[in-house]
Amino acid sequence: MIKRAATSRIMYIAGIHPVITVAGPRYAGKTTLVKKLFQRHGYVDLEMPDILEFARTSPFEFLKYHMRSGGLVIDEYLRAPELMSHIRAAVKSVRQPGRFVLVTSRLPQAQYSIARPPLRYPATQILLPLTIEELRRVKFDLSRDEYIYRGFMPRVYCGKEIGPGHIYRNYLTDFIDRDAIYGPGNRIAFAHFMIGIARRIGQIINLATIAKEAGVSISVAVAWLSTLEAGFIIFRLPPYPKLIGKRTTKIPKFYFTDVGMAAFLLKIKSSDQVFRDPLSGNLFENMVVADAQKHCCNIGGMTRLSYYRDQNRLEVDLILDKRSSIVPIEIKSNTVFSPSFADSIVEFQKLSRKAANGNIVYGGKTQKRFGEPQYTNFKDMGKIVRGW
Repeated sequence: MIKRAATSRIMYIAGIHPVITVAGPRYAGKTTLVKKLFQRHGYVDLEMPDILEFARTSPFEFLKYHMRSGGLVIDEYLRAPELMSHIRAAVKSVRQPGRFVLVTSRLPQAQYSIARPPLRYPATQILLPLTIEELRRVKFDLSRDEYIYRGFMPRVYCGKEIGPGHIYRNYLTDFIDRDAIYGPGNRIAFAHFMIGIARRIGQIINLATIAKEAGVSISVAVAWLSTLEAGFIIFRLPPYPKLIGKRTTKIPKFYFTDVGMAAFLLKIKSSDQVFRDPLSGNLFENMVVADAQKHCCNIGGMTRLSYYRDQNRLEVDLILDKRSSIVPIEIKSNTVFSPSFADSIVEFQKLSRKAANGNIVYGGKTQKRFGEPQYTNFKDMGKIVRGW
């Protein structure tokens, strides 16, 4: 079993709060992890029809029956909102840390970033797919293009001879079936909608254009975008907001939580096809940004991610806001470094006193400084987020 970096954070908040939430996309390993960490807890899955009916019709009796072991893991808890008032009452009478572990593959609201749970959910841990660092610890040290093709869902690395295409096809079908994308016409349009987003990874997208390509109204496209965010399929990277007096873009970029899904939607069927694909640079950028987001979640979301773009077309691909300093990052899929890669970072540093030296995250193996910015291989994104 691959040891998850979020384990320490989950156990920390479980030692403080009586109710904790573990949220993340389907297939990311949430259930496997919480079952391992909370082996003495009872476990119920609200996607089982009979269990769900019991929970919704008799929530008090449901909790009384399943709490016989003391603690309880409730999988897909949002399917039975009737339980929540009874859970609150239970923890008021017996405030035992880690008593309830709530698991969900859907955010309660899609209006906030996956790295920024709202204040009323202080004990929420986001569990995203595997990081490159987690895979390398168990000897899955793959090439740039192999990582992009295979993606980072644990099932891809479980040892069974199942190709990534099969896993992501099932993942997409499962998501559509369970998250209210009804009707054969809607299913086809929704698939075209997702492909439209995949073709615009890392770009400032025009949602009206994507809606037109999918053959749906803009209101439907907005609803579908929210559904994808709430289901952890995609996440938004907001623009950096703190440079006063600069006219900057206000529109977020969107990335796939797992680059393997994007590669699947773009019909990439092998790692050899990644390099030849016209969107190979975009896919590489998606992989790096998503890896940074995973590391931020694993340490509790203390570092905020954004990007910068102003009216002069100065753009920095990724900014780590660590409050005391900000780290500008340029992402290049090239395997050979060039001094020109640092141009945007140098210009950005002139705009903010908080800007650190920055990093060029690229496909090459050489770890060195060329001038001020550090040239870093993409596999070491976790070290950058943690500050080495």
